[in-house]
Amino acid sequence: MKVIGLTGGIGSGKSTVSGFLAELGAVIIDADKVGREALKPGTEVWREVVAAFGRQILTPGGNINRKKLGEIVFRNSESLSRLNQIMHPRMYDMVRAQLEGYRKQGAGVVVLEAPVLIEANWTSLVDEVWVTVATESTVLRRLKENFGLSEPESLARIHSQLPSEERVKHADVIIDTDCDLDELKAKVKELWQGLHASGV
Repeated sequence: MKVIGLTGGIGSGKSTVSGFLAELGAVIIDADKVGREALKPGTEVWREVVAAFGRQILTPGGNINRKKLGEIVFRNSESLSRLNQIMHPRMYDMVRAQLEGYRKQGAGVVVLEAPVLIEANWTSLVDEVWVTVATESTVLRRLKENFGLSEPESLARIHSQLPSEERVKHADVIIDTDCDLDELKAKVKELWQGLHASGV
């Protein structure tokens, strides 16, 4: 089983690349979904996050309001660091358990789509690191179109993350997503064929 760690900054095209890989037959583990699972009401992680950030981050139904939590942590590096200290170790264990399950099932290629792959030191879970990159102007446009974020909101999120240059240092493969979808799909297909040529 080959495990690809797919990472990149917000709006860099990770999910699009991940979607193309899924179409080609890869199994996808989405770290954001793992995070949502970890934050379910009543879990140990949920209790720790509420203790750290207060009950104002809860919806009336007791779920964590990710938008409210996001507003707190993306404006304050200490808060973001505190959240990551709670979340990342638990998510690591959950991802490792999922990978083990897929290994037993005989999966060929598993893609771990994780924005925090490098910051959270999860590279030990993967065989190769693929990094998506795009220019800041493209990222700002995507965030406005897809999430309705203003430029200041987008920049706060971009600057709260590891710089693209840092991610690229860890990359086995760099995917420039600053192109149209057909071109991007062709790039991903070529990478996929390369994986299989190397005996996956």
